[in-house]
Amino acid sequence: MATDPRLARMGSQPVAVAQPPPPPPPPPATLEPTPIVHMDGALDSSEMNSSSAPESSVKLKFCTVCASNNNRSMEAHSRLATAPSPYPVISFGTGSLVRLPGPSISQPNVYNFNTTSYNTMYEDLFNQDQRLYKHNGVLNMLDRNRNLKWGPERFQDWVVGLPRLDHHIKGDKGSEGTEGGVVDIIITCEERCWDAVVDNLLDRGSPLNRPVHVFNIDIRDNNEEALVGGKAILELADKLNMAAGNELQANGVNGWHEGHGDARQNFDERVPDILAEWQEKWPSLPAIWTLAWL
Repeated sequence: MATDPRLARMGSQPVAVAQPPPPPPPPPATLEPTPIVHMDGALDSSEMNSSSAPESSVKLKFCTVCASNNNRSMEAHSRLATAPSPYPVISFGTGSLVRLPGPSISQPNVYNFNTTSYNTMYEDLFNQDQRLYKHNGVLNMLDRNRNLKWGPERFQDWVVGLPRLDHHIKGDKGSEGTEGGVVDIIITCEERCWDAVVDNLLDRGSPLNRPVHVFNIDIRDNNEEALVGGKAILELADKLNMAAGNELQANGVNGWHEGHGDARQNFDERVPDILAEWQEKWPSLPAIWTLAWL
């Protein structure tokens, strides 16, 4: 029988069996850094992504004011309450009645403060003349307002320090943080409103003995100027809040609400410079300021 010479040679020599290569070692485990958690449960800011800066733990409480608590003060209320880092905010009017444009200058639509909702006003004007009030922007304004809070409030009827829990229950935007009925900053949108606010605060006699900064930013009472003014007010709020946060972090909260202590004193001294810096960017919105007491 014929034989394959290759088999003969293989039989006379040991056959080396090729061993498969060992599998590659597993990649080293990448351990996620353990975040540093402070005693208050907050993450260390150095562990946070720089693209999403941590919100300041300090939140100044704001109050915006115009004549009827419908246009300028509500645009500012909206900006503050719906900012990327929302502020606690309440808003008021200083007029005796809420006045909205009517069919003519001599025929305004008049409503009561505190007892008339924005939704009631919207439905009333919608039924009166939908085309007119949609064209002049009043319906759009009221639609925005009714999605922010229940109805217009009058500044002179505000009882400082009285809990505002019902506003939180109603779902008013910006009400979280204002339940105690006090604010740190009041911003009016017209000089006569500023006069009314400052005079009213003096008449109250400072029952809480709590300092409050009162600004006026002159904003014309129309939809376009209100939009610009709302943006400017938010920028001022951010500057004030950052300064307050820096001072509280450096000097502690002791005496802040009573109007003394290093943090409060330093912040109060910085306010005029903050306003002056802000005014350089917004020269078309003349502003004034004073320190008053709640």
